[in-house]
Amino acid sequence: MSVQLKNIIVAVTGASGAIYARQVVRMLLGSGQVGRVALIFTANGAAVSRYEGVEIGGGPLGGSDDFAADPRVEVLDNGDMFATVASGSAPWDAMAVVPCSMGMLGRIAAGVSDDLVSRAADVMLKERRRLVLVPRETPLSLIHLRNMTAATEAGAVVLPATPSFYSRPASVEELCATVSERVVALLGIAAPKYEWKGL
Repeated sequence: MSVQLKNIIVAVTGASGAIYARQVVRMLLGSGQVGRVALIFTANGAAVSRYEGVEIGGGPLGGSDDFAADPRVEVLDNGDMFATVASGSAPWDAMAVVPCSMGMLGRIAAGVSDDLVSRAADVMLKERRRLVLVPRETPLSLIHLRNMTAATEAGAVVLPATPSFYSRPASVEELCATVSERVVALLGIAAPKYEWKGL
């Protein structure tokens, strides 16, 4: 019996924390459950990634993780509203917006589909598919909190980029992985991750 591979969308917006996106894509491609990954950068997402020195493969991506060279990865233009991820009839199973800027979260919560990222997120919600939003912002205003509530009520999962220390991470990569691993798990993909065993 053949295993049904999952098709996952990863969107990178202009919030700080591109390291999370790089780790999520790496984990997805390391899983035997993933058939395709659509990768979308907003203009600010690409700019912040470069500024933070986190390259995520090809184009604005570049670097040691050349994800764009992987045949399972499709890098999409954020202005291409004819891309498959913009339609509910296309077989995309889940989406993560990581990191998710508060501007993008607000547009998603309000149903404003003015680019491919927000349209793909809108499709996930209307088709009742998994949408994981990973905001990296602090402190939070009442507007932020209300937008997160609206997104949650619409069916999204809001997973703040808040690392944990239970695993006693020894590096920034290990610390950030405590968030990235949870993103991948929420997308329905099995991957190695820290699990609390109690005291």
